[in-house]
Amino acid sequence: MVDLSESFDKQKMMETLVDPEVSSILAELESGEKESAYLTDKLQLSLNQIKEHLSYVIEHKFVIINQNNGNEVFKVDLNKLNEIMESDDNFKNVVDGLTELDQFLN
Repeated sequence: MVDLSESFDKQKMMETLVDPEVSSILAELESGEKESAYLTDKLQLSLNQIKEHLSYVIEHKFVIINQNNGNEVFKVDLNKLNEIMESDDNFKNVVDGLTELDQFLN
């Protein structure tokens, strides 16, 4: 179990995680770590823009940046990310509502 007792604004974190720019970056990282060159090419954003969008999640170590042969490598902490998503009742209710709506429409 991940310790989410560290001090960060949970509401701000949730708002950050569902931001379209942040979520598109995180989607790229879900399958594993990615080099900055891959992300800048794939997302058509500069490295500074990516870091700016991710600044809050980087600050609280939801995304970690490491160095690998002079390249910056971005990695998402999936355990931490899943933990906050599962612990947020509002987010869970939204997901449940969308799932129910999807089942109704299909």
